[in-house]
Amino acid sequence: MYVLNAATQIAIVFSGVFLWVGMLTGVWKYYQIRQTEQARAHYYVDIAHRSSLLYAAASLILAVLSYFTILADSVVLFCVIANLFFFTISIVTYIIHGILKDTTNQFKQPHKLGHLTLPAWSMTIMMLALIMVELGATGVLLLGTVLRFMN
Repeated sequence: MYVLNAATQIAIVFSGVFLWVGMLTGVWKYYQIRQTEQARAHYYVDIAHRSSLLYAAASLILAVLSYFTILADSVVLFCVIANLFFFTISIVTYIIHGILKDTTNQFKQPHKLGHLTLPAWSMTIMMLALIMVELGATGVLLLGTVLRFMN
């Protein structure tokens, strides 16, 4: 029996959740394809479906890195949760845009979320945070794993 740290367990569970959300959004996508003359789902329904499936696989990779790393459990847990937080926020945002059908490009200004207009700087701040956190946290996990294999 393997002893899995909390970060690895959480990453595995979220991988399953993202896979399940990917399957549910796949049903939604298929329904929309069947209902339109163009046989296409809304742009963000398609993105929600695909990104959920990709984040399911990415979460499993995080689980593997978190299992093999030599870093402290608290650092590993932070890195995994930081990534999963931004994965989740991304998927939820795509689903909201798919439900509201408010845009086909969330980066187009003015930034819309339903009837709301978001400040121009909000997307920049969100994307910079996502980039720094995802690249940084994953880089730390990768470094910890590489150091494990170098010993």
